[in-house]
Amino acid sequence: MWDNPDSLNGCANALYALAAAALIYAGAHVVIHSPLLPLRQLALQGELAHVTREQVEVAARASAVGSFFSVDLDEVRRAFEALPWVRKVEVRRLWPDRVQVAIEEHVALARWGSDTKAKRVVNTYGEVFEGELSDAVRLPQFAGPGGSAEELTRRYGAFRQALAPLGLEPRQVLLSPRYAWQIRLSNGLTLELGRDQLKEPVLERLSRFVASYAQTLGSLNRRLDYVDLRYPNGFALRVPEIMHPGVETKRAKTKRGVKEKA
Repeated sequence: MWDNPDSLNGCANALYALAAAALIYAGAHVVIHSPLLPLRQLALQGELAHVTREQVEVAARASAVGSFFSVDLDEVRRAFEALPWVRKVEVRRLWPDRVQVAIEEHVALARWGSDTKAKRVVNTYGEVFEGELSDAVRLPQFAGPGGSAEELTRRYGAFRQALAPLGLEPRQVLLSPRYAWQIRLSNGLTLELGRDQLKEPVLERLSRFVASYAQTLGSLNRRLDYVDLRYPNGFALRVPEIMHPGVETKRAKTKRGVKEKA
């Protein structure tokens, strides 16, 4: 090999390349860990309605460690995504000494599950998350099989649009394990919609109910609590005073008695 100029040149070039790589690595290591490039600021971006300043400070202190180059952006992202009400976080470096953290919060659409005291909430994307909500916050309630929150969110929008001509809104949207739909309206009326069928989808039944409401239920001078829309050519009603006449009559007599006495 020592008598072969080409081999010697090849070895020399390889050694030069290794030396250059070592110098580049050493230089990069010095730059990354240099105190001359400290991380001075964590810039937040996004409208925060639920994430508090204290939570932000805790996440920043735990994750934004190191210099401008050495700070682990993935670690920063994970720390902020772990905060309550945070849906998505994007992190990037801003030369020369800042890291920008863009936070997207969940926007609550409905409470999730049959337990109204549970802290599970559905956002506008149909995603379920853990979130603390005041009892004063009025949101509809969704309940259904696991993995159905996105479908419930989509149907809620369709039901709401269909009911708009009546000035009513869904307050409760339920999907049974057999995928039968039931909604409770803002006036207290429960609508049994049943399962989707090729000949008659659920939304078509609801639209038929809305179209005939003024000439049928809207003209009745009775309080209704349940309507079954699973019939092809009509619907069935449940009227409380008919189902329990004794209770209703007794209550009415009591009211009249008080009024006469007054």
